[in-house]
Amino acid sequence: MKKLSGVLAVCLFAAGAAFAADELKSGLPVGEQVPAFNVRDITGPSKGKTLCYRCQYGARPVVTVFTRELNDTVKDLVKKIDAKVGENKDKKMAAFVVVLTEDPDAVEPKIEALAKDSKISSTPLTIIEGAAGPENYKLSKDAEVTVMMWVESEVKVNQSFAKGKLDKKAVDSLVAETKKILN
Repeated sequence: MKKLSGVLAVCLFAAGAAFAADELKSGLPVGEQVPAFNVRDITGPSKGKTLCYRCQYGARPVVTVFTRELNDTVKDLVKKIDAKVGENKDKKMAAFVVVLTEDPDAVEPKIEALAKDSKISSTPLTIIEGAAGPENYKLSKDAEVTVMMWVESEVKVNQSFAKGKLDKKAVDSLVAETKKILN
C-alpha cells in the first residue's frame, strides 16, 4: 500500500508539473501596477495619433486586449468587449485593443475593416510596432492574445491564450470577468 501511495504521489506531482508547464504566462500579474505605453490609434477618437490610452484612461476600469491576430474569435471578443463598454458608460468603463505587428501598414486596413464590419464604436483599435509589445508588459511571444483588465491602474484580471486557444467559451468567460473591474 505504501508503494502504491508513493507511485500515486509521483504521478500526481508529474501531472501537476506538466500542467504548470502548459500554463501560458503573459503580461503583468494580478496586483501589479500598469505602466504607461504609447500606441498609434487607428479607429478611435485620436485616429492617426500616437498616444497613451493607459494614461488617458487613468483610474477608470479598463480592458486591454493585446493580439497578434485578427481572426474571427478575436473579432468576437472585441465586439463583445465593445458592447460591454457601451453598457457601462455610467461606470466610465473603457477598453482598447493593441495589435502587435512588425508590419503596421499591412495590418491597418484590416483593423479599419474590423471596426467598420463589427460596428466597434466605444473601443479604440490601435497598433504598436513590434511583436513583443510594450517592453514593461512582459508579453509572451507564445501568446496570441493577452487580455488584461485593471482599475485604479492595478491589474485585476490577466488571461493569455496560445495560438488557436481562444475559443467561444473563453470569450464569454473574459466578458464575464469584467465584473471584477466594475465594482
